[in-house]
Amino acid sequence: MVSAYSQYAWLIPLFPLLSFLILTAIGRQLKDAGAYISIVAVFASFATALLIFMERLGGGVEDFTWNKLTWIKIGDFSLTMGFEVTNLNALMLVIVTLVSLLVNIYSKGYMHGDERINVFFAYIALFTFSMLGLVISENIVEMYIFWELVGVCSFLLVGFWYFKPEARAAAKKAFIVTRIGDVGLFIGILLLYWTMPNHALDFTSIHNAFSGGKIPGDITTWIAILIFIGAMGKSGQFPLHTWLPDAMEGPTPISALIHAATMVAAGVYLVARTFDIFHASPTALTVVAVIGAVTAIFAATIGIAQNDIKRILAYSTVSQLGYMMMALGIGTTVAYTAGIFHLFTHAFFKALLFLGAGSVIHAVNTQDINEMGGLGKKMKITTWTFAIGTLALSGIFPLSGFWSKDAILSEAYHHNMGLFWVGLIAAFFTAFYMSRLFFLVFAGKPRNDAHAHESPASMTFPLVVLAVLAVVAGIAFTPFNPWLGEWLTGTHTDESANWVVIILSNLVGLLGIGLGYLIYVKHSIPRDAVSSRAPWLYQLLHRKYYIDEIYDTVFVRSLSSIGHLFHLFDVYVVDGLVKLCTFCVVGIGRLGSRLQNGQVQTYGLATLLGFLILILALAGRRFINAG
Repeated sequence: MVSAYSQYAWLIPLFPLLSFLILTAIGRQLKDAGAYISIVAVFASFATALLIFMERLGGGVEDFTWNKLTWIKIGDFSLTMGFEVTNLNALMLVIVTLVSLLVNIYSKGYMHGDERINVFFAYIALFTFSMLGLVISENIVEMYIFWELVGVCSFLLVGFWYFKPEARAAAKKAFIVTRIGDVGLFIGILLLYWTMPNHALDFTSIHNAFSGGKIPGDITTWIAILIFIGAMGKSGQFPLHTWLPDAMEGPTPISALIHAATMVAAGVYLVARTFDIFHASPTALTVVAVIGAVTAIFAATIGIAQNDIKRILAYSTVSQLGYMMMALGIGTTVAYTAGIFHLFTHAFFKALLFLGAGSVIHAVNTQDINEMGGLGKKMKITTWTFAIGTLALSGIFPLSGFWSKDAILSEAYHHNMGLFWVGLIAAFFTAFYMSRLFFLVFAGKPRNDAHAHESPASMTFPLVVLAVLAVVAGIAFTPFNPWLGEWLTGTHTDESANWVVIILSNLVGLLGIGLGYLIYVKHSIPRDAVSSRAPWLYQLLHRKYYIDEIYDTVFVRSLSSIGHLFHLFDVYVVDGLVKLCTFCVVGIGRLGSRLQNGQVQTYGLATLLGFLILILALAGRRFINAG
């Protein structure tokens, strides 16, 4: 069946683009109206995306591709621009537009009073346009263009408060680190161009070539790993994760937008979009699974020793993205679906947690959880919605995070026990650091002088919507209702209930929460039980395994030293030669000017000297020729 709405998918990124152009052109004159323009534009995109998604839910709808705009034509090769609608990107369109809409509504209250508020909404609109363009791109080169534009927008948004040195540094760090991954992706695209039949780079041709086994195995592995390096940068996979926690220096709505369903999800979406390449290389799948598992437990352990509320959530995001990559790396149809499903559920409860954190920061004017406390009585909506997000992220039944995390752990249990135990331990740490955060912020007595109160309706409304979604989104893919897998992949998926995994995943989640309760509410266990007995371990986790320090020593300082040497070479060698030439020319000019003094004797002497030099030159030439 031909889709009636998919042909209008190009409108979805167009609405935010128009909003960006309007806000950029006349933003200062709009005053507070800029927020409404951005909200209306994203709502139009969401409504269109929802129509497409609902139509495709019925099944039997063909994928739609429009690629009639020729961009580059060289000889027989031509590269087109267009858009494509599949079940995968139809789901992504709904996620991105819905979260963007809620973030826009939330930002109206959060950014109220900021003198650059319309610039802020213009940046969000451009970011949303870039992300939506990435999602519906018809070929990988077009996707790469939007991929880079997303990176530029993240630089603008993370550094929005540019007057703060930390924000400027975080923006530069995000831009540089993600560029490292982007170089890998670019090389992978070049290798893909040389390898593909007829140099075709559209996703349909890529699917046909790699699923049909037309590409040699070694080349396939290299292409897949290079593409994955690009995904590592955007999705904060170890060791290219360091930019993501620092990006917390941007406004909190941006943290929610980047760390929930958009920029960081782009890396996971890239791997899913090109999954045929990875599926054709068991080595590449192993690399993806191992990096994902390492990232999951690595970030989870760091999260337990952080005190900044947004950085805890940032490391949580890194850990959950590792979960998604681990699922994709397992390589089965069910694991692939589980990875996408976790991206789907994570978008809601992580956006909820970041926006809830923003509500808290808005009330107490600090991000240190040790300076909070007792907010549960003063901010009831924020407290209850944040509690739902915490339980969902901790994987507690029956919230959405439980179903998606359980689907990943079940596949790991069946195919790789090492990955299963890593995922299970990471789930324990996740539950522990989230309970620590929740109890320190909302339980106990206030630990500062701030007169906290509930946030305005424009901020609490998105929290309630996201909380509802965090509760009900899990029904899309359960052992008793696996329709999402069949809808995404077009094949029947047998995702059966594994009671061992269900019991263990719930048990570790409850143990993590229980441990947090005993330490931070009941005080049955001293808070410094670990730091006092093993201060080196606490410092190791608190300092994030010293990865930033290692990078600073190995890369930043060494490259700065090389740059300093080049600077000295430029000053003393290049500039020295230039100055020497200038000195010589000026000296000759001055000598000439002295000779031109109007005295006949001087001119006669100059003529005689010139004549002698000429004779010596001729004599020397004859002597050389004779020899």
